[in-house]
Amino acid sequence: MPRDPLIDDAWPSDSGLAAKSTTRDGADDRNAVARSTSTRKRGSGARAFFDWAVVVTVALLVAFVVRGFVLAHFVVDGQSMASTLDTGDRVFVNKLSYRLHDPNRGDVVVLHQISGTTERDLIKRVVALPGETIEMTGCVVRITTPDADVSQILEEPYLDPRDTSPGQCGSDITAQVVPVDHVYVLGDNRGGSQDSRNLGPVSEDDLVGRAFVVFWPRDHWQWL
Repeated sequence: MPRDPLIDDAWPSDSGLAAKSTTRDGADDRNAVARSTSTRKRGSGARAFFDWAVVVTVALLVAFVVRGFVLAHFVVDGQSMASTLDTGDRVFVNKLSYRLHDPNRGDVVVLHQISGTTERDLIKRVVALPGETIEMTGCVVRITTPDADVSQILEEPYLDPRDTSPGQCGSDITAQVVPVDHVYVLGDNRGGSQDSRNLGPVSEDDLVGRAFVVFWPRDHWQWL
């Protein structure tokens, strides 16, 4: 009697099952790793956004404080301070200076002037301090300090010699005492400046601050 062909009906080997199981587990692991990486990326992005938001906020706050209370910049308009300053020059002004100390002779200052309904900022030079007597004749400024009996000629190396020849300095100044808490200011271009000769001594409360550097244009850069 012919025999039936042999049929291999044995179960798949354990190694086959292990291979399939390993394949499924590996895929699951990769999916888990992918999900974890994606989560980390989202978390990292959120932290980076938060960090930048903090940096920008702090920078804006510092800029606001600095501009409001420490430093300001002004653009010169006019020739009253020529040749030290020209129209278009940009200067930094230290607004803390006169909160920390009194004005000094020779300081270039920005002052806030109110005339009727008009307000404007002017830039001038301090030439006389509280309690001093000032007079000017023919471009020569004389100062008498409270503890001196004789006036002294004020040396002003910052003036352009061409603007200090007789007849080029505008009106003279008759001897007058600068009141307490006031300063007497003049423009370096004496013949083309509205200053304390017109406005009177300036209250220290009206001083915005001390201009200390010209930062633009680059070829005009200088300490003041």
